[in-house]
Amino acid sequence: MLIMMESHSIYIHIPFCVRRCLYCDFNTYAGMEESIPAYVDAVCREVKLVSNNLTQPLEVHTVYFGGGTPSLLQTGQIEKILTNLSRDFNLSKQVEITLEANPGTIDLEYLTHIRQLGINRLSLGAQSAVPAELEMLGRIHAVEDVGQVFTDARQAGFDNINMDFIYGLPGQTLSDWQKSLNFAMDRNPEHLSLYALTLEDATQLTTAISSGRLPQPDDDLVADFYERAMDCLEGVGYQQYEISNWAATRKGELKACLHNLQYWRNQPYLGFGAGAHGYSTKYRTANVTAIQDYIDRIRMGSSEVFPFSPANETRLNIDEQTEMQEAMMVGLRLTIEGIARSHFCLHYNHDFYYLFKKQIDLMINQGLLEWQDNNSETLRLTRHGRLLGNQVFMQFVGE
Repeated sequence: MLIMMESHSIYIHIPFCVRRCLYCDFNTYAGMEESIPAYVDAVCREVKLVSNNLTQPLEVHTVYFGGGTPSLLQTGQIEKILTNLSRDFNLSKQVEITLEANPGTIDLEYLTHIRQLGINRLSLGAQSAVPAELEMLGRIHAVEDVGQVFTDARQAGFDNINMDFIYGLPGQTLSDWQKSLNFAMDRNPEHLSLYALTLEDATQLTTAISSGRLPQPDDDLVADFYERAMDCLEGVGYQQYEISNWAATRKGELKACLHNLQYWRNQPYLGFGAGAHGYSTKYRTANVTAIQDYIDRIRMGSSEVFPFSPANETRLNIDEQTEMQEAMMVGLRLTIEGIARSHFCLHYNHDFYYLFKKQIDLMINQGLLEWQDNNSETLRLTRHGRLLGNQVFMQFVGE
């Protein structure tokens, strides 16, 4: 088959949790830890099945263990997955390997071991530095746990750490949010991901709000939280390189998440595990979500044409127009880089301005988009546009 020269990323989904958080709508399951060994075996087999039809190992420059709670895996299970990835794919010498971790599930010994295995980026689900907010979210850790894990991670040799926080919580004040921002800035991680709370259907938190047990988040206050974060983090040297993500500069290098940049640049990636998504050779794939269903499909399945897996529930061919629309939507999330006309034209053989002139001119006139330079080469969100990003992205749907 045709060798894919473009470097890929790999996402590994670990759908296990000690307890499901009250706001969570991800593909996660609590109380199923007994399935982890069989699940790890299935992931390793899926890696082999997907790679089988390549005539030479595919180059991979990022690997991301997401969940769920990937840190529930034993270090030997992580090692097993990494060994299989290294055998079946060509991991670059500078490969970025991220593990998401719940501060309530790891200690110094664990962190030291996974760092030795090659995990070189840690993403900590802190979510808040206010105890009452952690309780509201249903998190299993305390604020003190986050501080301890961060210290342990540094001692274990991690020099690339991300921390996640959520804002726009019911009853949250600017003072509460400032406590979380201060907590983060005091520790000076390389990366911060700050997300506005999304109220997903059928979650316990949404039910509590709809029943009146918790107050409805205030949209105007949520915007204030976001602007406070932009101002505070810019003031201590972080760059907001994506709508929800900030990175520090270390030794002249902006510590952006290379794995997520793959998504935002609309570049190819493979997804392994229950509910994992992939995008390669103009196909978007999604695996079945149930753990046992996933394990059974992989056990019974055989190799298929790359990039397909026996666990795929859907396989959607992306036509050129849809691909270009998606490139605009995800690319405009990059608040510094934006989208360059020359790069877009090189990849798609079209000038995006003439494809989407009506939408772009409208968004520029509304102060949501701007040309980064005088020659109208690079398009990006304005500061105000970052607050209304979804309004901009929707302009590129359905044309």
